[in-house]
Amino acid sequence: MPRSRKTASLARQSAELASAVPQVVAHRVARMALAGAAPSERDRKEFQRMVDEKNAAFGESWNAMAQQALRVQQALAASLVSSFWQVSMGRQASGGTVVAQLQKKAVSGAMSVLGHGMAPVHRRAVANAKRLSKTSLR
Repeated sequence: MPRSRKTASLARQSAELASAVPQVVAHRVARMALAGAAPSERDRKEFQRMVDEKNAAFGESWNAMAQQALRVQQALAASLVSSFWQVSMGRQASGGTVVAQLQKKAVSGAMSVLGHGMAPVHRRAVANAKRLSKTSLR
């Protein structure tokens, strides 16, 4: 079964995220360890940025997934109604059975929801890995 562009894009984003996240975590944990009980102003700003970015990414991700899930559900419902209408009119579905077509659309829709949800997290993690790789711990 050939991979779709959505699947390939999701796989690429996952691989980039799997690479960026450990880099960011390692940098920030090292910074926390070095800062100790009295972090500098620069450290406090970075730690606050970390919290703010996580909250924003979670909210954006949740919202994007909810909106995309709604669009997918509407498309699936429309396909289901159309399929029932075609069958009641005595027409045969082209390109496979009605169930197979709906399953394919459901899987594609799920991948789309995942992709929309991963995008904000991916964007921030990759940007942070690049930014933090250029900064020193002290």
